[in-house]
Amino acid sequence: MSIFDFFSKPATPKTHLVEVLSKTRQSFWSKLSKIIAGKSTVDSDVLDRLEELLIGSDVGVSTTLKIIGAIEQRVARDKYLTTSELDQILQSEAEQLLHVAPISNKDAIAPVHPHIILVVGVNGVGKTTTIGKLAAQFITQGKKVILGAADTFRPAAVEQLTIWGNRIGAEVVAREMQSDPSSVAYETVQQTIRNNADVAIIDTAGRLHTKVHLINELAKIKRTIQKCLPGAPQEVLLVLDGTNGQNAFLQVEAFTAAVAVTGIVVTKLDGTSKGGMVLGIVDQFSIPIKYIGVGEKVEDLRPFDPHAFITSLFHKW
Repeated sequence: MSIFDFFSKPATPKTHLVEVLSKTRQSFWSKLSKIIAGKSTVDSDVLDRLEELLIGSDVGVSTTLKIIGAIEQRVARDKYLTTSELDQILQSEAEQLLHVAPISNKDAIAPVHPHIILVVGVNGVGKTTTIGKLAAQFITQGKKVILGAADTFRPAAVEQLTIWGNRIGAEVVAREMQSDPSSVAYETVQQTIRNNADVAIIDTAGRLHTKVHLINELAKIKRTIQKCLPGAPQEVLLVLDGTNGQNAFLQVEAFTAAVAVTGIVVTKLDGTSKGGMVLGIVDQFSIPIKYIGVGEKVEDLRPFDPHAFITSLFHKW
């Protein structure tokens, strides 16, 4: 199955996405139904309570005010807005927020081969598992993939990546623990070029976004990759835990400042009621969500489709 085929067969994936977003959807709709109970039109009281609901759903203050402003404009234009129309305009506004232009590597003058992906994020977000799933999907497409174990501070991280490599048939470049992560990244890119591989995915240590010196080390890794292969890494993916809510905003801010993140992966959306954070992060940082994790299987790492996501989020049983 191609990595881009997950949403081309809408029946099964859509049904599954509806199910995995159930906690976020049910939490939101149960509270929204109480807000509009007994009301036929949207008034100031509904808007005030809706604002509180969106902020409480981890959408974020700035994005919430943008959505409320759009509804207020609609009310001013039409003189009224029925509560039955409220979910329609909410869905429309939410989907618009998720459509942002892809971010490309400005250092790349022309298409560069091989394709290098640098993966960053704090410990515990599912970073290494995401790398394994993504590599498996590339291999299914017939691409040759090499994995770089540049998290040299945790033996478990190298071991986990090696297990994934053995399972899916991807070579893993690793060195002894406490090695310079940049040297591992350099060797991974060199090995990818020598072996004429198509893709290299490089794991990094789970940096605490509050530790500036650790964050800065990621910038060193990126510079090393650029020296080895000008124009690379073509992608810098930040993995976020969907259960983290507002804390994820702080992580995005710190990592984008260090390594110019080009895309975001949100994991564990199947186990959280905080899926609203996706809206706020895309809106505030203008970084596209590239993949979402909605389960344990390899195919449960899916390319992000804004329409499918919002349709499932607003789906009513």
